[in-house]
This record gives sequence, C-alpha cells and structure tokens, in this order.
Amino acid sequence: MPGTTTRRRLAGPTLVAALAVLAALLTASPAQAAGEQYVALGDSYSSGVGTREYLADDGCYRSKHAYPYKAAAEIGATLSFQACSGAKTADVLSKQLGTLSAETDLVTISIGGNDAGFSSVITQCAKPWPYTCTKEIAAANAFIRDTLPGRLDNVYEQIRSKAPNARVVVVGYPRLFNGETCNALARLSAGEQSELNKTADLLATTTKGRVTAHGYSFVDPRDPFEGHQVCDDTEWINGLSNPVIESYHPNRGGQTAYTGLVKPLLL
Repeated sequence: MPGTTTRRRLAGPTLVAALAVLAALLTASPAQAAGEQYVALGDSYSSGVGTREYLADDGCYRSKHAYPYKAAAEIGATLSFQACSGAKTADVLSKQLGTLSAETDLVTISIGGNDAGFSSVITQCAKPWPYTCTKEIAAANAFIRDTLPGRLDNVYEQIRSKAPNARVVVVGYPRLFNGETCNALARLSAGEQSELNKTADLLATTTKGRVTAHGYSFVDPRDPFEGHQVCDDTEWINGLSNPVIESYHPNRGGQTAYTGLVKPLLL
C-alpha cells in the first residue's frame, strides 16, 4: 500500500537522525571537559603543602596530590598550576595571572589566609604559658573585617578581566581544631583553639560575601572537615609536623576531600 511504503521510506532516515542526536548527547560532556583549560591560583592550600611529595624544589611546594592536580586529571582538563606556598593577594596579582586568557575555562583559587597572618598567629598561640595570642587573634580579625575584603575584590576583578569566560571557584579554609591537645610541643589550649576556629569562621564568611558579590562559586570545607581536624582519629589536617612547613595544612586525605568538593563545580 502507498501509506505503508511511505512509512518505511521515512523510518530509516528518521532512526539514523535520532541515533545521531542520542550519540551527541551522550558524548557532549566528556568531549567538552577534555578540552577545557584550567588555571589553579592561590596559596599553600591549593599548591599542596602538607602532602609531603612535591613536583619541583622551587619553593612553591606544588604537589600531584593537591586538589587542582587531582581534579584536572579526573575531568581531563589541561592544568596551568600557578598556586604557590606563602602567596598573598599581592603575589597572585603580580606572579600568578599570566596564563589567564579569554580561552581559560576554569579557575580555582584559595587566598587570604596569609594576608591575615594566620600561620604566624597559630605559631604565637602554640608557644607555652605564659605566652598568649589574644592580641594577635584580635589583629587578624580586624584585618579580615576591614582590609581583606578590598584585597579580595581586587583579585577577583583581575581574574574576571583576564579570563572573562572562565568559571571561577574560590576555595575556603577549614576549622583546624577540635579542642583536644595531642602534641606536647604545640600546646594550644582549648580556649585558643576555639578562638582560632572563630577566626576561620570569620575568614570564611568574609570571603564568601565577596565571592557572592562577584558571582563566583565558593567551596566551604568547614563542615566536611568536622571530625577530621587536628587530633581527630582520622586527620585531614596535619598537626605540628617535621618539617614545620607541613604543619596545619591538609594532608593527602584532606586534599582528596578538597578534590571531592571542588570537582563538581568544575564540570
């Protein structure tokens, strides 16, 4: 019959077209991820300090165990690994933005902790009695409230200017302490630990506020790292370590946890 013949003639091309569309949908995401250009900026929490194995002896302590390296490998992106130990906002602006461009697809950054002098505050707190760190914590908190927002704004604006098409993910810092003292050489009292955790909270909320204002994504590791702090049974953060630079930084377990938090925002 004529009607039957028409349906048969249309069935072949229609089926082929449908299969082609289905194949395109199934392969689009992996193909896109494989071609993406990823630039990792920031400080030691992004470079991988604390993982005890580094790619080069250049003072930046970049590690293949760091979340940028691991996330890039897992999503098939090409990584420009610029994060460096000790970096402040000024270092990001002067040393790390050179590989950003209109072709950059993904950017991650952790920054602000060194500007606030967080490591030196912890060092002061870890000194034995009668030394205290009340003044140092108060100064860090004042800096985070009054000065850091402007510095973060400058960094985030420069990233957008140089990489206008990039998806930008800002990565925060965890609370480090659970209130216990398990290292005789770093005698941080429960009260000092509580105050340092409050400073971490202030840093997180301040950073998140600026991140939101710029329309970027924010990774907040505070709750995910609960139960994995210094002195917990399964630490994701090193306590006082040898060498000292490894202290109070994410270990390999912590960087794996960071990877799990960051990766979904890169896809």
